[in-house]
Amino acid sequence: MTIRTTPAADTAPTTTLPDGPTSPVIRAFADTWTITRRDLQHWRHLLGARIFGWVWPILLMALFLGLLGGALGGDVGGSYIDFVMPGVLAMTAFLGLETTMAAVSQDSLRGITDRFRSLPISGVAVVGGRCLADLFDSLITLVVVVAGGLTFGWRPDTTAPEAFAVLGLLLLLRIAMLWTGIYIGLKATSPEALVPFNILVWPILFFSTVFIDTSTMPRWLAAIADANPLSATASTVRELLGAPVVGGGDSVFADHAALLAVAWPVLITAIFLPLAVSAFRHLRS
Repeated sequence: MTIRTTPAADTAPTTTLPDGPTSPVIRAFADTWTITRRDLQHWRHLLGARIFGWVWPILLMALFLGLLGGALGGDVGGSYIDFVMPGVLAMTAFLGLETTMAAVSQDSLRGITDRFRSLPISGVAVVGGRCLADLFDSLITLVVVVAGGLTFGWRPDTTAPEAFAVLGLLLLLRIAMLWTGIYIGLKATSPEALVPFNILVWPILFFSTVFIDTSTMPRWLAAIADANPLSATASTVRELLGAPVVGGGDSVFADHAALLAVAWPVLITAIFLPLAVSAFRHLRS
């Protein structure tokens, strides 16, 4: 017998467990896929918001091209769109944090997560299903952003292995943000509790190398900006895509950006993944 589900827009799926012994690993994968499909089906009810989320990074890119492109084009040693597009790709992986926090918090506060906990399914599957659904959403957003960049005249100078390395770095950052968002969403006591985190996202975004070269800042300030995990990913993606690579303030963080582009997301995931699973298992009743 296979696992059968009856998903609804605002409820958890009804699960029929198989008879006889089943591998816990197989059951965990099956449960995770069930939750993933449930989250993906919600897209039909929020299609307008979903589409806006896909094009939002392009709107930001267009805004900064208009505001800063002419002024900063010469300072970055080439076309500003070639400089900013890798940063926009890193920004796209980072900004999904807000969507994840909101979705997880909504399920938790409406009692849907409690219903999941009452079902005989893997606790890892519930948070893992959310992670897979949001990761798929991020892949669509990245495709839309790349298409938008090409429309604006962006022409990356890269090879196939370097392009796959870029995708790997972006997904690594996105996974780190997913588990961070899942944990914060589970711990939020109300929608208002997420407001400080939603506000904090923007200083982190702008205080990085996404839109500007930190070498123009005072050295101590540039070092702080270069230490931003978003800066490490943006700078490494620039190098892989053949974009202008600037000084970055001559800090140790800028000198080791490629290493930090991997180390930061791995460290963040190692911290927040177990915290998210623990928060789900000990969720308030």
